Amino acid sequence: MNKLQYIFRVLMVTAVLASCNKTLDLSPEDYFGDGNFWQNETQVSNFMVGLHKQFRDNQFQFYRLGEMRGGGMSNVDVQNTSLNELQIIEQRIEENSSGVTGWAGFYGPILQLNLFIQKVNEVGFLSAEKKSYLLGQAFAMRAYYYFHLLRTYGGVPIRTEPEVLNGNTDVVSLRKARASEADVLALVKSDVNQSLTQFGAAASADKTQFTPNAARMLKGEVYLWSAKVYGTTADLAEAKTALDGITGYSLMPSFANTFNYANKGNSEIIFTIRYRVAEAEMSVGAFTYSTFNFNGLHYKDSLVSEGVGNFLVDPLKIAEPNSQQVIQRYRYTFELFQSYDVQDTRRNATFYDYYRINTSATPYVTTIRNTALVKFIGTIDANKRYFADDWPVYREADRLLMLAEIANAQYADPTSYIKAIRDRAYGAGNDPSPFVNGSKDANELAIFRERSKEFVFEGKRWYDIRRMKFANEPLVFKSPNHPFGVLDKATQGYKILWPVETSIWTNDPLVNQTPGYLTAKTN
Repeated sequence: MNKLQYIFRVLMVTAVLASCNKTLDLSPEDYFGDGNFWQNETQVSNFMVGLHKQFRDNQFQFYRLGEMRGGGMSNVDVQNTSLNELQIIEQRIEENSSGVTGWAGFYGPILQLNLFIQKVNEVGFLSAEKKSYLLGQAFAMRAYYYFHLLRTYGGVPIRTEPEVLNGNTDVVSLRKARASEADVLALVKSDVNQSLTQFGAAASADKTQFTPNAARMLKGEVYLWSAKVYGTTADLAEAKTALDGITGYSLMPSFANTFNYANKGNSEIIFTIRYRVAEAEMSVGAFTYSTFNFNGLHYKDSLVSEGVGNFLVDPLKIAEPNSQQVIQRYRYTFELFQSYDVQDTRRNATFYDYYRINTSATPYVTTIRNTALVKFIGTIDANKRYFADDWPVYREADRLLMLAEIANAQYADPTSYIKAIRDRAYGAGNDPSPFVNGSKDANELAIFRERSKEFVFEGKRWYDIRRMKFANEPLVFKSPNHPFGVLDKATQGYKILWPVETSIWTNDPLVNQTPGYLTAKTN
């Protein structure tokens, strides 16, 4: 994506949307008409690259929606800074503190995808093969956005036409009520299936864009969600068929190297968001530490020996990042770090643990236990840290663990899939506690434990605890059977879906608040 900045300007000039209806970002701020665009294959291809650049811009939103509420984040500051977004982490989301606004900002990209689908269907200069491939990408991306909306809000307004760009700028006629969850799910399924139909027998090449195999992964995830959340058991077979149709990928021998800057597009990656030095970075710096707060009192080892001055200064070499503020604004729980076996290579490839010790006590007392995220620590270039590792949307480990979950739901043995993950984590033959096929509930918890260790900062844990179950109850609800629940079902059950802020229904009276939330809306 070396031309991303130029292409994004083209995309924005072509169809950037401000807000006729502010909450949906529906009106064009400025764009060239048909006479200036949609005239050749290069323009169309560049528009698709721009859509992927916009997709990259939403990475942290994908993470926020998919992980922050999942129980892995701490609400306790131990570095004398302050933690961000505690209302989300602590489940304190209401109409006046919704956590995210404007339908997560996804209707802008959706409108541009609607425009793209319309225009590509109209143009006559593209070959049939090229047109189908581009449409396959567009339908897959639209399905991905709507799938996030479904899992976040439940029913949402469905828009599949670029109304504003077709000349409709009347605010009243553009109003639209929330569709049912069933209708949104049906749209997601339709789009992902249309994507695969358009792709046909095309090969999967560029891992930084939607490909046939990325669409198959999405279909597997969508149909697994449909089966387990909505009870459409037959969809398990559809999910398995989609995932079994993905070939040519393999787990990297080293977990850490899967994310290493030098190994972009490796054998495990199916679809990834690309970052590069001097182009774009992730916000990983906010998950590390503040060097000015070490104060010569923090140690790598909690068992500090008397007289050993091994206090930390900047062990990860992040004091001079390229552009980001490096400070701990988001903190994973130390309990999550402790859930890893010491022999599990994912532990130190994901977290750097450090401790504050009271050395004046006899014996020494550990007063603070903390971790920094190192899984996407990036690279050093010209003596500066760049948080520019790629962010996997889908990788082979996800495919294997979804297949394990499907097998378990179908009362089959998931051992082979789980074993592959654990063999990579511990080294073949070194697993201290190999998985043994047990009851459906025991297997489900074992699969979730692997996912919780495998996919830190990959935006999956909240969706996992909503989808995965023990005794037919989603793991999201607190239970004496496991420690993973974050909501009390009796009093907070409605919070599995997010609220919408007041401005949503103020600007569009047809939209109602998510059921269960207190609202000032009177009709």
